[in-house]
Amino acid sequence: MNILEYENYHEKILHGNPLFPYITYLCSIPLDFSYVPVHWHDEIEIVYIKKGRGIITVELKQYQVSAGMIALILPGQLHSIEQFENESMEYENIIFHPNILLSKKTDSCNTEYIEPLLHGNVAVPMFYRPEDPYYKEISACIDANDEICKTNPQGYQLFIKSQLYLFFFTLFNKCCLKEAPKKDYKSLEKMKTILKYIENNYMEKITVEDMANEVHLSQSHFMKYFKNTMGTSFIDYLNEYRLTMASRLLLSSESSILDIAAEVGFDNLSYFNRIFKKRFEMTPSAYRKKYTL
Repeated sequence: MNILEYENYHEKILHGNPLFPYITYLCSIPLDFSYVPVHWHDEIEIVYIKKGRGIITVELKQYQVSAGMIALILPGQLHSIEQFENESMEYENIIFHPNILLSKKTDSCNTEYIEPLLHGNVAVPMFYRPEDPYYKEISACIDANDEICKTNPQGYQLFIKSQLYLFFFTLFNKCCLKEAPKKDYKSLEKMKTILKYIENNYMEKITVEDMANEVHLSQSHFMKYFKNTMGTSFIDYLNEYRLTMASRLLLSSESSILDIAAEVGFDNLSYFNRIFKKRFEMTPSAYRKKYTL
């Protein structure tokens, strides 16, 4: 897997076969990458924790997760994955487009269950733990799909769809929430605009004034909004994103450290080296040497 293509703020990767958009990634933090930045996409994502502990952030709220837990992330939800303290975490990403569950001709499965879930009119839990009474039924569907994906026999797509329908049947039948949680859609859309701008322009000079203008706020209101929403300053967040991109380039390319620093938006090499070492507790060259196999 090319980690430069694994996740981005608004993911554009086509997951799986265009005619059957379902795929599984096996991932490890921090072995594969330091963290997965905040992003969103049009697919449903299931994160199945296999070993260790980590942090998953959904709609800007942090949750600590551990081995055995399953997270369900719906299309359009802002989410990220990161390391918990100094621990590592191995997990499975199952990503599929909801279209594989929707009938081309409208039926009650669409109108009463899948579409209301996708549109936020009904809700199911976001996290499932081994001690939950319905956990075995839910995890069994994922395990069964993992097993058949090892060989992909004739008709495996039918089996996968059947298990996904069983998965959602269990959710709606046994743990559907009585009321969908209220969301501040206006604030979330504003943050998506900011993150999209960072994705497209992080390699260039970005100022607080640029970002404030992008979301039609004064500079002071923008800085306050970003800090209150993301829990960090805009400059610190931008640097963190650039450092993440730099760490990936160090492992996936043979470019010089000077060129990589410039490519991700740092025009001062000594400053880049200093904050990289502060973030990863080693120099860029030591990082490349340690993690390049």
